[in-house]
Amino acid sequence: MERVVDLQALNQVACKMVEPGRGILAADESSGTIKKRFDSIKIESTADKRRDYREMLFRTPKFGEHISGVILYEETLRQNAVDGTPLVKVIEAAGAVPGIKVDKGTKPLPFCPDEVITEGLDGLGERLKEFYEIGARFAKWRAVIDIGRGGNRAIPSYACVMANAHALARYAALCQENQIVPIVEPEVLMDGDHNIDRCYQATELVLKMVFEQLYLQRVALEGMVLKPNMVIAGKKCSKQAGVEEAAEKTLKCLKACVPALVPGIAFLSGGQSDEEATAHLNAMNAIGGGPWRLTFSYGRALQAAPLKAWGGNNANNGKAQAAFGHRARMNGLASVGKWQQALEKAA
Repeated sequence: MERVVDLQALNQVACKMVEPGRGILAADESSGTIKKRFDSIKIESTADKRRDYREMLFRTPKFGEHISGVILYEETLRQNAVDGTPLVKVIEAAGAVPGIKVDKGTKPLPFCPDEVITEGLDGLGERLKEFYEIGARFAKWRAVIDIGRGGNRAIPSYACVMANAHALARYAALCQENQIVPIVEPEVLMDGDHNIDRCYQATELVLKMVFEQLYLQRVALEGMVLKPNMVIAGKKCSKQAGVEEAAEKTLKCLKACVPALVPGIAFLSGGQSDEEATAHLNAMNAIGGGPWRLTFSYGRALQAAPLKAWGGNNANNGKAQAAFGHRARMNGLASVGKWQQALEKAA
């Protein structure tokens, strides 16, 4: 028997996730990734330390003023705060929506050298049912698309883009069947030496194929959120595009590819510095003209400063929360085109 999906409820959650002035905190670092972050501040990555750090972020005063949702790692979804309150309830009480990263990472894609496919579809429907019961109302799945180095145009290959687009669409359909809003994240990496125009071409191809697959899998666009990369030059490119050019080309690409029915687009930061990610988002919202809301879904760009201020010592919670609150506010302003660099210096 076909399950009845409450599309209006999905749309309400999706719209809440991209409300003006608010965006999404990506706190879904895997055990390996959070260990690297903790190594940078010279502390051991234990379950209690991970809990302490994330609870500190979630209990930041006025957390929900600029944070609409939090993407969690499965460990965190199941953890309780020090006082015994489930962390999911701490997030809800702060006015944000709890979400869950559900993909199981990437593996090499057969016969496509240097390209990967995201895994995790097997058993996903049952996992989503359980995550909903625990309190998750949205999910995230990340596809990773690289761009060839040194002018190699064989990457991304059609095979890689198609395989990842299909997996994203299958995941999104399973989410909606289980009354969970899917964040669809096709990330074109910014690690290479490609220029901004090559990034545009690759991003356009990926987004066109993703939305074709979403259509074929009967995903309701009004009940999802897109999490794409921005159109920017690779980190190793000798000619870096300015903020305005990146904003204009990102908007042009999105207008060419993303249907108006999608409630919102929450950008990944992709390794940009804190201020770069904020400036690019602000520039796009200052230009405006798109049918969807544009906001942030940042990890490092929100967490680098508070992690450093915290340093593994709960006595520093106040200082770390102030650093997090500042970055959340800066990006909240950028999501409505009202950020200014002078505000960074005033902090």
